[in-house]
Amino acid sequence: MSLYTRLALRGPDGFGYRSTAEEVTAGLSLATRRILITGCNSGLGLEALRVLALRGAHVFGAARTLEKAQSACAAVGGGTSAVACELTDPGSVAGCIATVRSAGPLDAVICNAGIMAPRQLQQAHGYELQFFANHIGHFMLVTGLLDHLTAQGRIVMVSSTAHRRAPREGIQFDNLSGEHGYRPFTAYGQSKLANLLFAKELARRLGTGGRSALAVHPGVIATHIGRHLAGGAELFFALGSLLFFKNIPQGAATQCFAAVHPRAAALSGAYLADCQVTAPRADAQDPALARRLWEVSEQIVARLH
Repeated sequence: MSLYTRLALRGPDGFGYRSTAEEVTAGLSLATRRILITGCNSGLGLEALRVLALRGAHVFGAARTLEKAQSACAAVGGGTSAVACELTDPGSVAGCIATVRSAGPLDAVICNAGIMAPRQLQQAHGYELQFFANHIGHFMLVTGLLDHLTAQGRIVMVSSTAHRRAPREGIQFDNLSGEHGYRPFTAYGQSKLANLLFAKELARRLGTGGRSALAVHPGVIATHIGRHLAGGAELFFALGSLLFFKNIPQGAATQCFAAVHPRAAALSGAYLADCQVTAPRADAQDPALARRLWEVSEQIVARLH
């Protein structure tokens, strides 16, 4: 446990920086819930898979390959189903949608998988890899499952405080390929801002009928997502773990809170950190930017088919 984690205060509801996924779901019976989570094979996704299944939910664990998903589900045990979902492959995403739809209505989708800061520009279908995997892949998945959500269903986008590192204009619609100047963390920030804007626009479209969409910052955690980081990352993670990083059970808390806690049902459109509503950067609240991103995302997906 980091020094900051030991000292951090909790919010008025008792949850905060130190809360774990088990703590924020304690006492909840999820026996009738069906939940899909991407990136289930390691880190925060694996912990969320474990805890939600522990509380009685049937959790569809999605990973880039069926083998990775099966390994994660086997480690957790009962109450899970493995499904492949490679977010850069539209065919794989469509297969995941079909598999999950065939099993009955969904109560929540947690879009947890992500790629962070490859050193060199990488692309998928002509688009910068992080934007495509972190945003477009999840956009395809969620929009393909929206009509299969229950009346109180929730969509949870795992964003990041790194959305503040997105370009000044928010989303570089004229450089979604990344070819006109690639900076790893700026591109990562753009993808995380896109996650946040997607949740905002989805919340607007869902209205007040009971279904909801939220974005969350899990905290800073040394997980496998940082495998692409440039030199010096090992020292950063070592010092961070001592001083201010969360551990994995703490990092998985906010997404689990957003997906299943009764208090989160009224927070559609909010951005959460430490299980509390917090303010993102100003343009993350811009409805025009959110609508434009949605429309451009629809156009990108249409061209993939």
